Amino acid sequence: MALGWLVITAVALTSFINNKHNTTPDNKGFAVVELFTSEGCSSCPPADAVVAKLEKESADKPIYILAFHVDYWNRLGWKDVFSSAAYSDRQRQYAEWLRLSSVYTPQVVVNGNKEFVGSEEGTLRNTIKADLQKSAEAQVSLDNIKVDGNKVNLQYKADGNITNSTLLIAVIEKAATSKVERGENEGRTLSHVQIVRSFANVPVKANGSAAINLPNGFDARNYELIAFVQNTSTGAINGATKSAFPLTYN
Repeated sequence: MALGWLVITAVALTSFINNKHNTTPDNKGFAVVELFTSEGCSSCPPADAVVAKLEKESADKPIYILAFHVDYWNRLGWKDVFSSAAYSDRQRQYAEWLRLSSVYTPQVVVNGNKEFVGSEEGTLRNTIKADLQKSAEAQVSLDNIKVDGNKVNLQYKADGNITNSTLLIAVIEKAATSKVERGENEGRTLSHVQIVRSFANVPVKANGSAAINLPNGFDARNYELIAFVQNTSTGAINGATKSAFPLTYN
């Protein structure tokens, strides 16, 4: 009788543990780090160096870095080859969400709800540490990634808190250098990481698809995809993921 009771107890305990595990969602913390930078800004290289250090340290962690090169510095003598008006518009949207009076570089925004000067390494590390300890409110995954000519087609899945949200999917160039010939950084060779080369905003639903433009000279070995769910009213980012490109394609 005693042995039978032990067996029953062991089975019940195992069942409890397994059920508890199965009902716990995969909602670990994460940090989406957006750097707004420019090759025409003399204050930006230190911020570029901070995120480069962070990227090197966080390869196996849920930390997603995107460097948006804004275009409003281009008028001062040097056109940043990675810059886009769309990236400046994104930064201005953050100014509205975060109630800022103006935009500036270098600026970092973490998870859509905290911003500070991009070269403030201590602040960035502390902010990331705090967000990694929180639970993600949404989960997103990318599937069936296929490169076809100058586009990438993919499917995605999303669940959790995706109400009133958009899915932002970015094509990221992992690293590049530029020799700056004019402007505030004249004569310097600048190194960059996690450069946003194009992105798409997709109205998010449980299952969907997207097509995103690829830059000239695309090489799958040097690029990756980062995707995240963002509330369109507040800017808060509720979940994120990343994926490599397939190394064989049309």
